[in-house]
Amino acid sequence: MSELTSIRDLLESEIQDLYSAEKQLTKAIPKMAKGSNNEELASAFEAHLKETEAQVTRLEEVAKLLDTTPTGKKCKGMEGVIEEGAEALEEDGDKNVLDLGIIGAGSRVEHYEMAGYTTAINLAKQLGNTKVASLLSQTLSEEQAADNKLRKIGQQILKHAPVDKNTQENEKKMSASGN
Repeated sequence: MSELTSIRDLLESEIQDLYSAEKQLTKAIPKMAKGSNNEELASAFEAHLKETEAQVTRLEEVAKLLDTTPTGKKCKGMEGVIEEGAEALEEDGDKNVLDLGIIGAGSRVEHYEMAGYTTAINLAKQLGNTKVASLLSQTLSEEQAADNKLRKIGQQILKHAPVDKNTQENEKKMSASGN
């Protein structure tokens, strides 16, 4: 653990944390895509994987600009959020309800990232490092767009998900009787 005695120290620590988070996500996102029942949702995760890979590269560029290394820290927060997301992938049930659980997990990931990037941007701005702030802002915009996309897909899936167990059982009975 490093000593944080300045805004610069904290920014470097945040970059390492974000880098670890993004690297963890490059392994978790394909699982979320594969576990999705909805094609649009799976495609959204696949597209965001490409963005995440670019974000890893962008963080490496930020680290170079700061003359530091992006490695050296494990993001325990993201590890926990990913672990919760993995639980959503292990559930059984209605495919729409399961996808809504995956969307919830994905949204938690995005919000965690947005908090980290917002902090790092503010620190970079305080240091007068507009190039670093700009690179981080680009990623923040991508994370916000990913969250918005998940929200829109979720709204569509909600229309087809059973409201409660009785609704689901009635729908099964109706489809079994041909109605």
